[in-house]
Amino acid sequence: MATKVLVPRLGEGVDEVTVTKWLKQVGDSIKELEPLLEVNTDKVDTEIPAPASGTVLQIVAQEGQAAKVGELLAIIGVAGEKVEASNVSESKVESLRSIEPQLSTLDLRPSTNSQPSTDLGFISPVVAKIAAEHGVNLSQVPGTGLNGRITKNDVVSYVEGQKSKVKTHSPQPANLQPATLKPMEGDQLIKHTVIRKSIAEHMVMSKRTSPHVLTVMEADMSRVAKHRAANKAAFEKDGVNLTFTAYFMTAIVAGLKAYPIVNSSWSDEGVLVHNNINIGMATSLGEEGLIVPVIKGADNHSLLAMACSVNDLANRARNKKLQPDEVKGGTFTLTNHGISGSLFAFPVINQPQCGILGVGAVQKRVVVIPAVDGTRDDAIAIRPMVYMSFVFDHRILDGASADWFLAKVKETLENWSW
Repeated sequence: MATKVLVPRLGEGVDEVTVTKWLKQVGDSIKELEPLLEVNTDKVDTEIPAPASGTVLQIVAQEGQAAKVGELLAIIGVAGEKVEASNVSESKVESLRSIEPQLSTLDLRPSTNSQPSTDLGFISPVVAKIAAEHGVNLSQVPGTGLNGRITKNDVVSYVEGQKSKVKTHSPQPANLQPATLKPMEGDQLIKHTVIRKSIAEHMVMSKRTSPHVLTVMEADMSRVAKHRAANKAAFEKDGVNLTFTAYFMTAIVAGLKAYPIVNSSWSDEGVLVHNNINIGMATSLGEEGLIVPVIKGADNHSLLAMACSVNDLANRARNKKLQPDEVKGGTFTLTNHGISGSLFAFPVINQPQCGILGVGAVQKRVVVIPAVDGTRDDAIAIRPMVYMSFVFDHRILDGASADWFLAKVKETLENWSW
């Protein structure tokens, strides 16, 4: 008997995935729990195993296609077995039923300015909700999903398009590049990956959402460097690589404890100050982009536990072994751009957080050591220094409060005694 392969629930709040790669094709044999395909959600690639052994009889969801939890992906059975050419699973039927009340509130009347759609097909709860919130007539929205299905991105793009039409009277900057460029001879077009598209959408949304402001301080890493040199071997015995990142994360915790308003998010009703301190750690995936796994309850971590979490999340991120829940729930973010030699940066806030801290490369520089008493003059010395760039949401923080937080991070690093 044929077995349906459905989109599983990959984590809390994960309702839709994008098929990125089929590891087996129609006609291939497969064993139970053997990887069948890869899907992506929130920039996390996850392998979906086969629920049964047999032969891949039918592939329903194609690469690049979005699919909701419970929808049919493929059918596995005995070679030569006939299956019904249906791409609707039982859970999808339930979704259709649950959305009927919402559809009744939408304006689905045909427009005189566009070709009306006589059959909207399956409308997901997310699509219906967005359409209702923005008063969108779904018959005017062209669907790009399977069999012309209207997806969330279709509705969002339609809404953005309507907004841009309203603003056509506004003068456009002369240096803006058109969305579609005419390639010149020798040019190469590199297609966007799912991760790259996700990064682009999130970064543009963030810049449109928050007024970004940058403040920079430098910290003397002498005490941290000495502590690291004295304890690195001991940490290695526990299988942990003690990096500067663990110190920065711990210093951020101290800053967030001292100034909880930084551990917050903006809302129309007020500033939501988060009780938990969950720090995201921007991790480079090379040419593929970046991802931000989150250390939950960072304020409960010792330096050893922090270093262990940093190692574990970074390694699993690069090996595509993260779970969707591990990139959610962050309340603040660290990006250590200094790993690649950068000194300064202007990071983009990871919405809906209040701020993001960028740390540059730790470099030995000549600095002035001020006299602390009247018995000697200022001195010149060589110290390991680092620039710290704090980008904050100016709706929540002002310059003074942002600097208080950053000064606490600096103080924690410079007076390290743990």
